[in-house]
Amino acid sequence: MTFDPAAATQAYLAQLSAAELALARDYTTGNHWLILGGLVVSALVSWLIVRSNVLDKLSARLQNRGFALHVLLVGGVFLLLNTMLSKPWTLYTDWWRELQYERTSQPLGDYLLQSGISTLITTLLGALLLLALYTLIRRSQHLWWAWASALVTVTSAFVLLLSPVLVEPLFNDYQPIPEGEVRDAVNALAAEAGVPEDHVFMFDGSRQSNNFTANVSGVGGSARIAISDVALTSASLDEVKAVTGHEIGHYVLGHVWRMVGFVTIAAMLVFFLTTRSYGTFARLFGCDAGIADPRGLPVLFFVIGLFVTLAQPALNALTRLGEREADVYSLEHVGLPDGLASALMKTAEYRYPLAGPVEEALFYTHPTVANRVRRAMEWKAAHQTAAEE
Repeated sequence: MTFDPAAATQAYLAQLSAAELALARDYTTGNHWLILGGLVVSALVSWLIVRSNVLDKLSARLQNRGFALHVLLVGGVFLLLNTMLSKPWTLYTDWWRELQYERTSQPLGDYLLQSGISTLITTLLGALLLLALYTLIRRSQHLWWAWASALVTVTSAFVLLLSPVLVEPLFNDYQPIPEGEVRDAVNALAAEAGVPEDHVFMFDGSRQSNNFTANVSGVGGSARIAISDVALTSASLDEVKAVTGHEIGHYVLGHVWRMVGFVTIAAMLVFFLTTRSYGTFARLFGCDAGIADPRGLPVLFFVIGLFVTLAQPALNALTRLGEREADVYSLEHVGLPDGLASALMKTAEYRYPLAGPVEEALFYTHPTVANRVRRAMEWKAAHQTAAEE
């Protein structure tokens, strides 16, 4: 009997009940609305900070303290205020809503602790980046947007290099996969791809999320493949091997560098549009500070965030391309289409699997589960036919 990819895909999708599909639809649609909600909250927070005159008063006191100290303190205070005023929204989106949809089991205290650590890191490093940004604005004036994109490239490279070593261990525990057939299989796949065994880890992703996840992070010597304990404990051996092959695909194909290149180009466009529109938004917010004045940070942050949001569909398209390529790599090098398909079905709980092409293009960072399973089944059909011949 000829293998039918369409029928096989439908058989996988039929594993989800009507109630599960409805829940996934509701959760995913809600995530789309959160994008708009985030922009509204950002505008409100920026307006409140401008109207409070906190930065104006602090700036006036620092007039004779030197440019660097001025920017560092004003920038640091702004970042703290922005985080604090946005906290009710982020508490809802990142914890409460996830808890209601059973996407997390993280206690509130642990979430707040990790949020506090993140805020501290963001404030300290963010203030230094703001100093670099305002130095560029001050020295290059009308061309600051071009130099700022180079700053984004350098910063991205440092984050990629240092995050797995210095930042990620603050939030999760990364350990070698426990001895057994899963570890042997994963290490064998890594060795075939030239990935060192000590670059493959299991991490306690269940601390923050119940989602079935794995990822690649870092570059060079700090690069690693990390598989959540949720995936390792809830998946079959074939599923683990297929997912590991997918992540190895990201690693081997160098997707991280392609993303850095895209981010650099996108940053240049975002900064260019920001310098063109800053004055208009400053008037709307009632801010009299120019773009080179740190007192205008609330406006600058909102405008940059607005254009980054508008650029998201393009970023999503590139990310989806990488996901498709990683799926193909897994199929070609691991050869477990059913293992990949069944693993993908575990993600359908939080990514509605049947979204149409427009919704996918605008909002999805991954191809829909239906499309990914269909491609796996088509690969299976092609290779089954080839084997029979």
